[in-house]
Amino acid sequence: MSANPLHQFQVHAVYPLDIAGFNLAITNQTIWTGIAVATIILLLVGGLRKPTLIPGRWQAFVEMTYEFIEDLVVGTSGKQALPFLPLIMATFLMISAMNLVGMVPGSFTVTSQITTTAFMGVAVFLMVLGVGIYKQGLHFFAHFLPAGTPAYLAPLIVPLEVISFLARPLTLAVRLAANMVAGHVLLKIFATFVILLMGMGVFAASAVAPLILLIALTGLEVFVALLQAYIFTVLTCVYLNDALGHGHEHTEDDHEGITPAL
Repeated sequence: MSANPLHQFQVHAVYPLDIAGFNLAITNQTIWTGIAVATIILLLVGGLRKPTLIPGRWQAFVEMTYEFIEDLVVGTSGKQALPFLPLIMATFLMISAMNLVGMVPGSFTVTSQITTTAFMGVAVFLMVLGVGIYKQGLHFFAHFLPAGTPAYLAPLIVPLEVISFLARPLTLAVRLAANMVAGHVLLKIFATFVILLMGMGVFAASAVAPLILLIALTGLEVFVALLQAYIFTVLTCVYLNDALGHGHEHTEDDHEGITPAL
């Protein structure tokens, strides 16, 4: 076990591959992304392979997850957003899977990499921008000047709204990556502490309290992993709500106020 808690976030090539001068190596990040995708496929196919009128536990779990995301989409963005339900559910499942798979000892947390979270944040941003322009035309940009704003405040409000809009992919990316890194670093530090105490032969006397705290932190990290997937999904729905033209009554911070700031 490496003593450096940041060593677990290093991306390295597992299968080097160079084609026409391009480095296309398969990295640990690639492999664990594939494992997360395979986990989702196994979950959905296994749960719905033989659907029954009275669902078993596996089928019930998949159906409850679907209903949860559907209620979230309708409650946040309205029924007009239902065509985007498959994309939003895929986003929630993918982030949840990558976060939880990264909890397995010896695995790699894909969402700790800003490249992964930034790609997802930019994808959401471009989707919202495209949907907004398609649904509202140039009127979409009227969101940068909220209705009722005095004309003399426009030179101040418009730049702030533009900056806030352009910062959306950055906040989505940094929030997710930072929480995963912080949680895993804390777990690694306490795990190393417990192992050192066991190696010194003082487990019974000194390592019990850190071990209990490590177990509690692991449970908390699982909760945070699911919570971050939920927050990312909620904000995606909030941004989609603006793109569909359902009003601009709330800002990002207003919506985030209803969720724990983790």
